[in-house]
Amino acid sequence: MWRSRSYLQAPSSGWISISESLTSITMNTQINNVRISPHFRLSEFLNLGKYPQNIPTMQDVVNLAYGCLCLLEPARNEVGPIIINSGFRNEDVNRKVGGVKNSQHLIGQAADIRPKDPAQFHRLVEFLKVNPYTDQLLTGNGWLHISWAPFAQPRHYVRIGYYI
Repeated sequence: MWRSRSYLQAPSSGWISISESLTSITMNTQINNVRISPHFRLSEFLNLGKYPQNIPTMQDVVNLAYGCLCLLEPARNEVGPIIINSGFRNEDVNRKVGGVKNSQHLIGQAADIRPKDPAQFHRLVEFLKVNPYTDQLLTGNGWLHISWAPFAQPRHYVRIGYYI
């Protein structure tokens, strides 16, 4: 059976081939080197050290790249480096961390983040509140949940103090 392949560019070693399911990754480099935007690596969204089976599909990776390019890169330009606490989660990981069954993390459309500089938290929240690509923004104590909707109109749902 013929399977189409998609390709991402790895920074130092050329091209890597990624099949429909990244479980069968054929690569010339490690996943840690795969950039999905100028400042974010795929590995930051996967937490493979703790959850080695947390492997996204190619569509999940495309969704993560969309979030990086539309929300996280512009936010980084505004507040400086951003730390990804949680990004993509497969069903098993989502269950283990207590995520909701319809979490956008399951399809690569959400991340829990914080600015590297805690003094920039309020500025990050204010920036994301008005970003036209923000689907959902829920804040916690020093971190926030941000989601995006590549195939739908963003809801712009904002709840400050949701996780406190």
